[in-house]
Amino acid sequence: MCWKCGNSIAQGTFISRTSECPVCGADLHSCKNCRFYSPGSYYDCRETVSELVRDKEKSNFCDNFTIKLVFSGISEKNGAAGKNGADAGQSARDAFNSLFGSLVCP
Repeated sequence: MCWKCGNSIAQGTFISRTSECPVCGADLHSCKNCRFYSPGSYYDCRETVSELVRDKEKSNFCDNFTIKLVFSGISEKNGAAGKNGADAGQSARDAFNSLFGSLVCP
C-alpha cells in the first residue's frame, strides 16, 4: 500500500529502488513505505542501520527495505487511511474515556 495515497500494491510485487506508485507517483522504496519504519527509534528504523536516511519519503538504497502491506495510522494529506482517521481518533477517545473517564479531571 502506498504511504501517500493509500493505493494498494499487490503482495509479492517486486519493489525496486526506482518503483513509483502508479496513482500518485510517490517513491515506493522509501522509509515511509517500509515495515521497519518506526519514528522515534534510532534513525527511525527498527532494523540496525549504519547511516541515516534523511528524507523518509524519497527512494533510498536500504537493503533492509520490506514493503509495508497495511497502514494503521493516519497519513499526511488524507492519504493511506486518512479519510477514516477522524473516526479512528474518536473511537480511541471513546475507548479511553470508557476505561479512565472517571479518573480524568475535566
